[in-house]
Amino acid sequence: MRRVTALAAGLLLALTACGSSEPAATQSDGSPVAAQPVSITDARNKKIDLPKPAAKVVGLEWGVVENLITLGVMPVGVADVKGYTTWVTAAKLDASVKDVGTRGESSVDAIVALNPDLVITTTDESASTIAQLEKAAPVLVVRGADAKNAIPQMKKNLELVGAAIGKTKEAADANAAFDQAVAEGKKKIADAGKAGEGFTMADGYKQGSTISIRMFTKGSLLGAVAGELGLKNNWTGEGDPDYGLAQTDVEGLTKLGDGSFLYIASTSDGGDVFGGDLAKNAIWKNLPFVKSGSVHRLPDGIWMFGGPKSTEQFIDATVQAVTS
Repeated sequence: MRRVTALAAGLLLALTACGSSEPAATQSDGSPVAAQPVSITDARNKKIDLPKPAAKVVGLEWGVVENLITLGVMPVGVADVKGYTTWVTAAKLDASVKDVGTRGESSVDAIVALNPDLVITTTDESASTIAQLEKAAPVLVVRGADAKNAIPQMKKNLELVGAAIGKTKEAADANAAFDQAVAEGKKKIADAGKAGEGFTMADGYKQGSTISIRMFTKGSLLGAVAGELGLKNNWTGEGDPDYGLAQTDVEGLTKLGDGSFLYIASTSDGGDVFGGDLAKNAIWKNLPFVKSGSVHRLPDGIWMFGGPKSTEQFIDATVQAVTS
């Protein structure tokens, strides 16, 4: 599940789509209109030219895969199908989708065998792997995340994927639906008298006897969304420049005040360190939000680094937790 990255800050995202990527279905005489070429500039500032919108697509990061399905295109191949099925419930895979290896270590041979029109990955992918893939198919690279512009980056990635597959309108509609979900969630929190209240967002995992905790700063996607809902992030430290994540341990949580402590875990992948391993820990039990009963495990299957659909799941769960 955890692929923690610290990408070079110099990587920039440029998003443009030229030409028509959504041709009309038929001409005036009823005959089909030939699909028009698509030209896109990706996160590497590289121009990707396709003879027509991509239909057979391989996705090597789960956020990309979620976006494809959201826009109505089921990928032919996905990196780590089992992991995706565990961690992403907002956009479900068909049984026909082929597994092409793990995220970060996908199988070039497995991808080539699918004869894709396009491979979509992120700036987390190694340059050497991208170069190998480009020998077999066009590769579109989107930026994994941007802690300075978390929500705009999420939207740009969806728009870029939409341009590549001829679904620009669907991408615009999905982003508009996300904006509406934020507005409705913000109103519910305000109506409940919870606007401005503190929160903490985290996940945790155990390696041997050591428990590590990842804090979602204001630069993380979920931290930024919670801020838009009118909540105040109790974790004030900085995170990495891409995903906005910071590392700490249970002692590091003592700097936090009261407020809702929100976390995501998976019963089938890593378990629940907050509800299990730390339940008898003296430091944990004496934290203000633990003593006040303000610890909330959000539902399994909300992908923390996804697109609008996963993030809407987070909005619903957060509003429920904060206002209940």
